[in-house]
Amino acid sequence: MQEKILKVLKEADKPLRPGDIATALGVDSKELTKPMKELKDSGKIHSPKRCFYAAS
Repeated sequence: MQEKILKVLKEADKPLRPGDIATALGVDSKELTKPMKELKDSGKIHSPKRCFYAAS
């Protein structure tokens, strides 16, 4: 799931909300909570503004 999230964020030309990422992946946004936290903690994604995420 982390690889899929990273791919969506890298292809996007702007920071995305978790709901936008979930829609792009065809999953429920609740499924993204844990993988996105792990990506953020590892420094692979960052939050340029509240509730938006982008690939680092």
